Amino acid sequence: MKKRIIILGVVSVLLVSCSSGQNATATKNAPVDVQSYVSSITAPELKTYLTVVASDEMEGRDTGSEGQKKAGKYLIEQYKKMGIPFPKGADSYYQKVPAEFMNKQYNENLPDSENIWAFIEGSEKPDEIVVISAHYDHVGVKNGQVYNGADDDGSGTVALLEIAQAFEKAKKEGHGPKRSILILHMTGEEHGLYGSSYYSEHPLFPLANTVADVNIDMIGRRDEAHKESNNYIYLIGSDYLSTDLYNICEAANTKYTQMAIDYKYNDRKDPNRFYYRSDHYNFAKHGIPVVFLFNGTHADYHKATDEVDKIEFDALAKRAQLGFTIAWELANRDNRIVVDKDGK
Repeated sequence: MKKRIIILGVVSVLLVSCSSGQNATATKNAPVDVQSYVSSITAPELKTYLTVVASDEMEGRDTGSEGQKKAGKYLIEQYKKMGIPFPKGADSYYQKVPAEFMNKQYNENLPDSENIWAFIEGSEKPDEIVVISAHYDHVGVKNGQVYNGADDDGSGTVALLEIAQAFEKAKKEGHGPKRSILILHMTGEEHGLYGSSYYSEHPLFPLANTVADVNIDMIGRRDEAHKESNNYIYLIGSDYLSTDLYNICEAANTKYTQMAIDYKYNDRKDPNRFYYRSDHYNFAKHGIPVVFLFNGTHADYHKATDEVDKIEFDALAKRAQLGFTIAWELANRDNRIVVDKDGK
């Protein structure tokens, strides 16, 4: 009897093991409902975050100021609540950017500051990194007025929170990105792209392993050229280094967000030179494909009137969703995108 019981037990274990393996395979091979993650990026959540990030309490988030440090602590609190850690190889959510580095060109007497990073490790190709970036600094207080920078770049800052949350939701449901996602909140952009410049010179992960940068700077308003509708986005730089990236952006918008893509500022002869004026450029100059999501300037650009009550949260949500879907494809496609252009 004992021998028979042992045999039956072994058979039962094998059957359970096979069943579990089949279930795991079925889950892995099940179609991924990407739209559910896209839809998790919402206007109400963005408004909740931005109401804090662009409040007077943050004192305009000037580089290295106490107000900016408060904003940084708030961002880190959100990542902790989401269960999203700082990157492997780092000892905190901060990458210190020394004052010496930021003052070597113009000597503006800037204090030490910090980039803030969070990390979602890839399931299959963890050493390949997709960066999603936005700067969280602004210009501080001038003549007693707080410049809250709700659009510039509070909008991009909170978009990163929602995008990270969407990736983490997918991961918890067994659909984490194949490649790793590095969320980078940059400091010092307003003074000279210092945070991204420092990261590019002191990268946590080798630049050779960095697949692309999706950079988000001002996506919560509309400009004069689109005063009849906010259902648009300017894309800059997507085709400068990689045909693949351009195609990914176009396909993501067609499938998920259906906005009008305006390439006006993608023209290399455009006098505004926006391609060189935000953090993505410090990746592009190292040959890393980039795309810059932007709503254009408006009457409140770099003024104390750039406030939360002027943000169009439906547009902000849709543009953040586009940023997520571009990053999703970059992180999950079988082959890393190809650099097939020289960027000139």
